[in-house]
Amino acid sequence: MRYIKNKNLKSIGHRISMLLVLCLFGLCALFAYNKPKNKRVIREDQKVYLEHADELKRDIYGTNPDAQILKGNVRLKHNGATLTCDSAYLYQESNSVRAFGRVSFRQGDTLSLKGERGFYDGVTQILEVRKNVVLKHRNQTLYTDSLNYDRMYKNAYFFDGGKLVDGKDQLIADWGEYNTQSRQAVFYFRVKLKSKKSDIDTDTLYYDAPKSQAHFKGPTTIVNNGDVVKTQDGYFDTKKDKVELFSRSTITSKEKVITGDTLYRDKKTGIGQGYGNVIYVDKKNKNELHADVFVYNEKTGKGFATKKALLKDYSQGDTLFMHADSLKIETIHINTDSAYRKVHAFRHVIAYRKDMQAICDSLVANGKDSCLTMYYDPVLWSDNRQVLGEKIYVYMNDSTIRMAKVEGQALSVEQLEDKKNFNQVSSKLMNAYFDEGALRRLVCVDNVRIIFYPINDKDSSIIGLNYIETDTMRMYINKEKKLERIWMPKAQGTLFPISQIPTDKLQLPSFAWLDHLRPKSKEDVFKWKGKTDSEKLRVIERQKAPMQRFKSEGKTKETSLQNANKTTVETTSQ
Repeated sequence: MRYIKNKNLKSIGHRISMLLVLCLFGLCALFAYNKPKNKRVIREDQKVYLEHADELKRDIYGTNPDAQILKGNVRLKHNGATLTCDSAYLYQESNSVRAFGRVSFRQGDTLSLKGERGFYDGVTQILEVRKNVVLKHRNQTLYTDSLNYDRMYKNAYFFDGGKLVDGKDQLIADWGEYNTQSRQAVFYFRVKLKSKKSDIDTDTLYYDAPKSQAHFKGPTTIVNNGDVVKTQDGYFDTKKDKVELFSRSTITSKEKVITGDTLYRDKKTGIGQGYGNVIYVDKKNKNELHADVFVYNEKTGKGFATKKALLKDYSQGDTLFMHADSLKIETIHINTDSAYRKVHAFRHVIAYRKDMQAICDSLVANGKDSCLTMYYDPVLWSDNRQVLGEKIYVYMNDSTIRMAKVEGQALSVEQLEDKKNFNQVSSKLMNAYFDEGALRRLVCVDNVRIIFYPINDKDSSIIGLNYIETDTMRMYINKEKKLERIWMPKAQGTLFPISQIPTDKLQLPSFAWLDHLRPKSKEDVFKWKGKTDSEKLRVIERQKAPMQRFKSEGKTKETSLQNANKTTVETTSQ
């Protein structure tokens, strides 16, 4: 029984101890809660210092009992800056000032800020100025109605519309910021940059005042000397008149349009560069140039394109598509009023138009005489006819072929309707004349060989094979694509009946039908197949005539022969 009582007493003692601990904890918490906070002590050198006021008073019963009321020619200083105004409230406890009337803030010799009213916090060193605000820093002036200036970070923020004037450049935006140390500015929403020669409209613009360079982000339109630029991202140098554009941009001028993933343009030098799916449209000459790399000089009219280079010409009715590894453009001025262009295509040239197709290694298109000159294994197709040789000249008349001239191992092949037999003509020189895109006359000179299949006019059946050798041949073809007449001096030939044609007479030694290399559509211009070794022109070695060299008068005349230099001329393999 005694043990039980002791046990109860012990339990009661524990409860009393716990109660005392809880009471003590509550008192400590209450003491901590009611303990007054320490006030921030402001050092004397950090205080806003009143230098002058015509009148100073306090109104402890008014709306600002903690403020010193300053009136008349108020002048205050803080950390090397001076604040003047007509009247002010000076709060010594919070180290701040509320200023009214002709508020002026000056820091050193380079920064001044004016407005109708303001508030300055000496602790954060942030100045808030409102209404008719003018910030001047070196050569830059910022106009706005609402501005906050952070002295510690040298940033000025405006948020109720503002205009920055930098020499002849003006920047207008809804809100933005300007750093007085770096002289960098950022503008947001309805941004306009107006310079001497250009206007920029964008969403966001970063401006470097020392460099007079603008970086714009978002949908942007630039009007520069009549040219219109559309972009999403880019840089513009207002002094040098240079522009760098990214994110698929377009430059439109009176006669030209250029679009690309990346564009560079120097207006003073006239040099422009484009990278990534570049499209250059010449509205005046009605052609387009596509490439992944494009360089052009507007002043000289010269350009260069490579990597997926494609020329589209729609100046003559049907569009001509031409692809090559690289394309070079030249503009040649005859006089001040007229000019013509040359286009040089290098390596793996393929051209396609509905009425004409061609392949060669290199090509020159001359706008002066509307001539295409094809070099190195050229092949030309028109309808069911194929022409090849060492060099081919194609003369255009509006939208059709006017004449084709073939030099060196010329070969003309016409596929008949049965798709098995071919009319063939070979010579050293060949001129083909066309009318409305159809062959009307063929003139061949030197070592002419002909295989021709006469056709029965009644049933259009083949009569036989006519094999002819001559020195010169003129062939005339009517509108029905039938032989009208043929003229040949001193011709030797044989007419073989259809059932007695020798196998070796079915094809000329130089015969080659290269329809598998022919582009069938505009997409095929990017599909280079090339000739096989057996289809390529064979190389013939020829010697130059010996050249004579004479000594000057007064000396013995001596004649020396140069060593025979060998040159290569291509010929069609058998």
